[in-house]
Amino acid sequence: MNDMPFQLVVIEGDGIGHEVIPAATQVLAATGFAFETTHAQAGWDCFERCGTALPEETVALARRGDAILFGAVSSPSHRVEGYSSPIVRLRRELDLYANLRPSQSWPVETSRPGIDLLIVRENSEGLYVKRERREGDTAIAERVITRQGSERIVRVACEWAMRRKKHLTVVHKANVLPETCGLFRQRALAVAATYPDLTVDEMLVDAMAMRLVTHPERFDVVVSTNLFGDILSDEAAGLVGGLGLAPSANIGSMRSPALFEPVHGSAPDIAGQGIANPIAAILAAAMLLDHWSQPEHAHRVRQAVRHVIQNGPHTPDLGGAATTDQVTQVMIERITNDNR
Repeated sequence: MNDMPFQLVVIEGDGIGHEVIPAATQVLAATGFAFETTHAQAGWDCFERCGTALPEETVALARRGDAILFGAVSSPSHRVEGYSSPIVRLRRELDLYANLRPSQSWPVETSRPGIDLLIVRENSEGLYVKRERREGDTAIAERVITRQGSERIVRVACEWAMRRKKHLTVVHKANVLPETCGLFRQRALAVAATYPDLTVDEMLVDAMAMRLVTHPERFDVVVSTNLFGDILSDEAAGLVGGLGLAPSANIGSMRSPALFEPVHGSAPDIAGQGIANPIAAILAAAMLLDHWSQPEHAHRVRQAVRHVIQNGPHTPDLGGAATTDQVTQVMIERITNDNR
């Protein structure tokens, strides 16, 4: 890093984003990692106030930052004129083409043992290009898969697999989608072949969904297209304790600031009650530290998370009655004591 203070752009978003992101920034500060924060707005509430879910000012601030910590946004389940998902657009604006979603076993009753996998999801194309149209009573969506997009996401997955157990699983549905998934499969296997030390296998997405439930411990790094990766990573989170424990990172080129976020949504049913689980957001902050070559700080954060999961206090989603702040303060105390 240079001599300038690390610039963290904080976008809380909607709902429990206003609770879990401040918790994550507090834990980040407790490690001793020096940073300055700039707050920006995005989400449904922003749309209702400003007429846009992602103001241009937010995009400009994000471009100037070193990293972004993003909360959660509420999105309507029906079409609203003028509204578009701010996180999807921000990923596209910054060309954050790789979505990294780790899942590992935790000491909670709802977690399966022996799981330590990373799902690498293509983050810029597929059905998420949002090319949809109506033709009478028929709705049509275009799925865009490119050679460049496929090659670069698989290269990211290969690099991660080389750092881990050197096992890569390519997931597709080329038997039914021979053009789009066929191109992805072809380029994925071609890129993976340039890593001779990797063990590479491939699975159809439906078979993968079943195997992920029956034998999740057999997987290391899994790479897939946008929608498949989105669904499979939520499934993986369900195996290790739920979305309250699921972080993610959005990575692009070295010129783009990486974006870190919990996988969960804005949870409007509990927003404002102070009982949201901050662990996913805190683990996202740990991923930020790893990305910025701060492995010791990241390790302390994860150790604090493991301590809380193992010993409490727990928020209601994990069977406890603790508040977001109570969980956060225990982690901060643990990290502070480790720093002494």
